[in-house]
Amino acid sequence: MTRIKSSLNMKVTLMQIDLSWADPIANIRRNEQRLEKIGKTDLVIFPEMFSTGFATSPERIAEKDGATLEWMKTKSRQYGFAMAGSIATEDDGRYYNRFHFVEPSGKVTIYDKRHLFSYSGEDLRYTPGTEKVIVEYDGIRILLQICYDLRFPETCRNGINAKGSAEYDLAIFVASWPLRRVEAWSTLLKARAIENQCYVIGVNRIGKDPDCEYSGASAAVDPLGKTVIACAPFKEEYVTFDTDMETLAAFRQSFPVLKDIIVH
Repeated sequence: MTRIKSSLNMKVTLMQIDLSWADPIANIRRNEQRLEKIGKTDLVIFPEMFSTGFATSPERIAEKDGATLEWMKTKSRQYGFAMAGSIATEDDGRYYNRFHFVEPSGKVTIYDKRHLFSYSGEDLRYTPGTEKVIVEYDGIRILLQICYDLRFPETCRNGINAKGSAEYDLAIFVASWPLRRVEAWSTLLKARAIENQCYVIGVNRIGKDPDCEYSGASAAVDPLGKTVIACAPFKEEYVTFDTDMETLAAFRQSFPVLKDIIVH
């Protein structure tokens, strides 16, 4: 499908979904049906490890054949929108919680989760990423993040680049964030948006796995910390909103917080 982009703004769809535990085939089949229902959009975002559910024992679930990634590339090309989400991935004998940002052109940008969740033992089996990853898509600069990264503002700090503009405009957090800590999730999404003068999108799953229950609380937050759109708790729901880059630029210009960042 040929993409026709009429403005710098981006229409983004949050996919708050339940997941079939350790069953990529079932999850892909259900996602095929979901994509048929979402309508016009520029970017579709799935939760963390959306092909299997979050697991700290990757030996049983990690993909090394790239099947889910190939599915993302096929569907992105078919529908003409970008797709994003993380997949448990085996690469050269190591396991990664890997964020894939897939464009209709076939371009793939990856980010490996830097902050592994030691509380559940994720750090014992997976290899942490080492780089901050920002992808530019349709003229919007997007920071890629996964779940536990949300608790560490120092590594997702926005800043001023060599051209004198902000490093990124939108931060995406894909997650499997449990119900018992969901208030922290919602609060930290707002904090990251306010302190970085950017849009923040958090896409969390619903349902249960062998260890946790998930309520969702997926949301998009604007640079003032206002929730622009949110999914209903415990409900499978797909919501879409439009970024407003002109308003973002005007806000940054009138209240230039980012230029006062002290780099240590």
